[in-house]
Amino acid sequence: MSTNEQELKSLMTAGLDGDAAAYRALLERLSAHLRNYYRGRLARAGRGAFEAEDLLQEVLLAIHTRRHTYDRAELFTPWVHAIARYKLIDYLRRTNASHGDVPIDDAGELAAHADHDGVESSIDLGRMMAQLPVKMQRAIQYVKLDGLSVAEAARRSGMSEAAVKVNIHRGLKALSAAIRPGVAS
Repeated sequence: MSTNEQELKSLMTAGLDGDAAAYRALLERLSAHLRNYYRGRLARAGRGAFEAEDLLQEVLLAIHTRRHTYDRAELFTPWVHAIARYKLIDYLRRTNASHGDVPIDDAGELAAHADHDGVESSIDLGRMMAQLPVKMQRAIQYVKLDGLSVAEAARRSGMSEAAVKVNIHRGLKALSAAIRPGVAS
């Protein structure tokens, strides 16, 4: 987890626990980051900086009103970025931006309906992985998600290489069964 992620998540959780100063600090840090994000995106779409301020207010309000939906067990920045991105897409739709107004690499965002799938998939995977025994979780995390070799995963987890392989196999089989209940493997 990056320092920025840790700091922002810490401020968010403190704010959720009633620390008004931490929540205010969170909103200030997010404002600076999101202002730059929106200015860059809108400038590439040929829009003015004043529009970034409108969007910033919308996203801060959305974060505030939806803060109760934030799952403390998950990363904070993907949650914020999903909200910010949708606010941008909604704004461009609402202001009748055409695909010609948006740089080619951003044009797909106007028509996107499931851009949050990556974040949701990550959250779903985390929840499913939490149902597995710890050894299976570690083996899958290290090898399949973090990209470590089986030997590196074995050293890090204190398991033998064979145990890592078995835990990966059994863990993936369990995840597959959880995704597709009733399907025999």
